[in-house]
Amino acid sequence: MVPVISLPPKSVSTRFHKIRSQSERLSAPLSAEDMVVQPVIDVSPPKWHLAHTTWFFEEFVLAPNASAYKRFHPKYAFLFNSYYEGAGERIQRVFRGNMTRPTSDELLDYRAYVNECMHEFLRKGDGVTSEALAMIELGLNHEQQHQELLIYDIKYILGHNPLFPEYRLDLPKQEQQPVDLTERWLEMEEGIYDIGHQGDGFHWDNETSRHRVFLESYRIQDRLITHGEFREFVEAGGYQNYRPWLEEGWRWVNTNKIEAPFYWFKVEGEWMHVTLEGLKPIDWDLPMTHVNFYEADAFARWKGKRLPTEFEWEAACQLYSPVIPETANFVEKELFGPKRREGQDLQFYGDVWEWTSSAYLPYPRYQIPEGTVGEYNGKFMVNQKVLRGGSCATPADHIRLTYRNFFHPHLQWLFNGFRLAEHR
Repeated sequence: MVPVISLPPKSVSTRFHKIRSQSERLSAPLSAEDMVVQPVIDVSPPKWHLAHTTWFFEEFVLAPNASAYKRFHPKYAFLFNSYYEGAGERIQRVFRGNMTRPTSDELLDYRAYVNECMHEFLRKGDGVTSEALAMIELGLNHEQQHQELLIYDIKYILGHNPLFPEYRLDLPKQEQQPVDLTERWLEMEEGIYDIGHQGDGFHWDNETSRHRVFLESYRIQDRLITHGEFREFVEAGGYQNYRPWLEEGWRWVNTNKIEAPFYWFKVEGEWMHVTLEGLKPIDWDLPMTHVNFYEADAFARWKGKRLPTEFEWEAACQLYSPVIPETANFVEKELFGPKRREGQDLQFYGDVWEWTSSAYLPYPRYQIPEGTVGEYNGKFMVNQKVLRGGSCATPADHIRLTYRNFFHPHLQWLFNGFRLAEHR
C-alpha cells in the first residue's frame, strides 16, 4: 500500500513533528465546547480527529514494533478506532460526540505521550524496519487527510451556530487579482491515454495500477464554475424544476426541502454565505463550493453540458497543467477558502475538489493490500463518486494529478466544486 521509504529515522522524526504539530495548530482556536460537538454523523468532533490520528501510530507502529511500548489507556483503542475491523471493536461513528470524557486536555496528553514514544522509537532505531517506516509514512498522510477533514468539520460546527462565530480573526488578507471569466474550452483529441500513478513517492493504493483508457474527443472547461454562474441556476428556479435532476437527486431536493446551496442565506434580500470568518457577502467571481454531486450534475444538464469523467479530467490535466503551481492556495498558507486566480490559471489544483461523473471503482489489476491497513480504500469502492484536484484545505504535498478522492453523492460539507465538459 505504501512505497518502502529510505529516509533516515532523524528525517522521519522531523517530518513527524511538523505534521503532528499542524493538527494541534488547526484546533488551537477552538473552545472546549467546540471540540466535542458532532452535529451530524458525517462530522466528527475535533478532539476525536486528534485522538484517532494518535491511535493510528499507537496501533500500527508502536504496538507491533516497539517491544517496551505500553499503551496510554487500555480503552482508547475502542474509542478511537474508526472503521478497521481487523483492529477490534469500536464505538459507533454516530456516538463520537457523546464522549465528553476523556477531555480535550487529556487527549492532548495522549498525543504528547505517543509523540514522545515515537521520537524515542526512531531515536533508538530498534525495530525501525523499512516496513515500520512505510507505516509511519502512511500514518502521516492519514493525519494530513484528517487535517483537511478537521477544517470541513470546524466550518460545519461553527457554520451551524446561529451566531456564525469566526474560526480565526487573524487570517491574512490577500490582495485579490482580477479574474477572467471568459468561457474557454480545452480541446482534447480522441485517443488512448495513460491513467494512474507512476514513479516513486507516496501514493494511495487506489491510484494504482497505471493503465490505458480510450477517450472519445471532448472539450473540458478551463476553469471552475463560479458562485455567480450558479446563482443564475438558483434564480432561474433550478431547485424547483425537476427536469435537470437525476431521480435520486430530485428526491434529495424534495426530502430535504432544498431551496439554495449549502451555507447560503438570504439576509435582508441579499445572498450571504458562511465562511471560516463568519457570515460574509458572497464574492460571485469565486469558484462555487459546497455543492454535492446531484447539484453539480443538475447544473451541468441545465447548461446542456455534463461533468467530465475522472479519466477526462486526468488526461486534460496531464496535457494542459502537469505541474502544480507554487501559488496554489494550500492550508499551510492559512487560506481557508477558494480564492481568485489570475486570468489563464486553469484551476486544476488546490481550489476545490472537483466532482466527476465516475463511480469510485478499482483500476484494472488493483489488489487490496493485505493486513488491517488494506481496509483503508478498497472496501469503500461502492456507491461513491470520484473527485479530483485537491482543495484549498488539502496539504500541499498531497496535491497530485492522480489523487482520487471519493465521497457519497449527497455530501456537501467538503470543499467541492466542478467544471463542465462536453463531447465534440
